[in-house]
Order: sequence, then C-alpha cells, then structure tokens
Amino acid sequence: MSEPLAVVTATHWIPEYRQKPADLEPSRRPADPGYTALAVSESRSGPELAVLAGRVALTAAGWDGADVGLLLYAWSHYQGHDFWSPAHFVAAGVGANSALPLGIQQMCNGGAAAVQAAATFLRGDPRCRRALVGTGDRFAEPGFHRWTGDYGVAYGDAGTAVLLSTEPDARPRLWLHAIATVAAPQLEAMTRGDDPAAPAPRWLRGAVDVRTTKKAFLRTLPRNRYAEIERAKLTEVITTALADAGLTGDDPRLARVILPRFHADALDSGYRPLVAELTPAETVDFGRDTGHLGAGDLAAGLADLLDQHLLAPGEYALVLSAGVGFSWSCAVVSRPVPTERGGDPT
Repeated sequence: MSEPLAVVTATHWIPEYRQKPADLEPSRRPADPGYTALAVSESRSGPELAVLAGRVALTAAGWDGADVGLLLYAWSHYQGHDFWSPAHFVAAGVGANSALPLGIQQMCNGGAAAVQAAATFLRGDPRCRRALVGTGDRFAEPGFHRWTGDYGVAYGDAGTAVLLSTEPDARPRLWLHAIATVAAPQLEAMTRGDDPAAPAPRWLRGAVDVRTTKKAFLRTLPRNRYAEIERAKLTEVITTALADAGLTGDDPRLARVILPRFHADALDSGYRPLVAELTPAETVDFGRDTGHLGAGDLAAGLADLLDQHLLAPGEYALVLSAGVGFSWSCAVVSRPVPTERGGDPT
C-alpha cells in the first residue's frame, strides 16, 4: 500500500448479555472453557447487529449513509434467511442506498478480506471515496452450540463496522498502512471432513458440528502438520505486512499486536510464542468475555484499540485475523499525530 488509507472510525455492536459456563447445564459445560463469557444476542440476527454498528460508525464520523460509495459485508454463519443477500440488507439499513453492496464470504477471516478488498477498490476507483466494511454473526441454538461446536474457539455474537476513506480531509482515527493475507487451500476439508455434499443446510446433522469434521480431516494429516502450516503462514503474513508498511518487528513505534479472539490455549500455545519471535510488541487479547466474533474479529480489534486508547500518536499496531479455508490476515495501523493530514481527532 503506497500511501496509508484513512480509517475514519471502527465500531462494534456487542450484545450486553454474557453467557458464562456456569449458566449451562452441567452436561453441556466445556471441560476447558477458555473464555469467561460469550456475548449472546437473544433476538437480533447478524445483519441486524451489523446495521446497528454501521449506524453508530456513521454518526461518529458525521457521515450520511447516502455518501457511502461501497459497502462490503462479511459473515461466517447463517444470516437468518435461506436465499438472500445480507449485504443489501445492511446497505439499506444504514441508508447507503447509492452504494454498491458486495458480500464477502471468507468465513471467519471475512472481515479482514473485506477491509483488504475495500482498500483495493478505493485505490482503483477515484469516483468512490468512502467505504463501509461491516460484519455480523449470531451463533444461535439449536443450529449452533457456541461453546462446544468447535475445537480451539467458542463463539460470540456481534456486528462491526469500519469506515475507510481516500478523501484528503477524512480526519482518520487510524491510518491503515498495509494489510496482507495468505492462504492454505489444502486445509479446506477441515470443516468438510469426509461428509458427502448435502442438498440443504444441516441436512446431515441438526447442528453445525465442526469437531466431527476436524477430527475426520486431521486423521488424514501427519502428526503436527497443521501446526507447522499455521506457524509458517502466520510468520509469512506478519513479515509481509510489516515489510509492506516499511517496518521491522523491532521498530520501537510498534507497540501492540491484537490477537484473534481464539481460545486461551490456542493463543498461549501458538500465537503468543510466534509473535514474540517476530516482535517485542505487547500482545493484546480482547476476547475473554466476548468469544470469537466470527468474521468480526479484526474490525472489533480495531474498535477496541480505539476505545481503549492503546496507541499514542505515531505508534503502530498489528491486528491479526484468521479463518477456516484456511486464510490468515495481518493489518498494520497507526494513530495519527497532530501534524499529519487530518490531525488527531481522538
């Protein structure tokens, strides 16, 4: 990315209700929860949560939805209707009726993929100056057991929104210097297993069961092969993003690394040790009382980075994201200094 892109704001709409392991029936409690609580939407769908986040973002930026030229929307789980475009629903819901709505389906790395796609689109089309990137997911019973439906992660509900602009007077709260993504398509069967293709959703099972497909797939791999691939890809995506931003891992301006909202064990055994080899920057985990937010981890990380004022002017952060398929992303952002274009509005 030759010039940084303005992140005008980033927000999330996370339901207030938190479900704790103790709230579950004893037979359904995970042996090792990895989280203190999960955010649970009791009625609103993923797209509805995204609309709420988008409206907050637009208000905070002083934007009108009618001025948004591009709306990219990503999700990882069922959106509430069987044959439907949630991206268009979100665009209408935030008043972006002149925008081009596009759906991004990259599973839990969808929010990162949407930010990267929006940045490319804005750079390539001078007629489009403002973009809204949204995500929304709700992992509701009975179709999804949020605590025990997967290994290495439990799922919370949220909507997110990121506003990007190429306008010279955009007043960014962050600069997006680079975003890189790498993939390992040979791992796609992790969430397919050896199941046959079905004619309709949840045809084979009444609930999403990622544990079964993961076990079936991992039996086909040599021991530790997945961990080796993940380590190599994480190293590649972090070093690529740093190089694209003109940074090195030991740059004193690099202050924080925002981790995906994965299970504590997954972060402690894989992510934190690897990040420590690449940079002394502090790792930050925002997920203990929300859970993994589906496609929204990267955007929610940006929002919490802003809300908690974790960067001083001129400091940088890496924001990591990953999703089955598999793909991994790393964004490099910084907080503007008062002398830079747009100043420092925070």
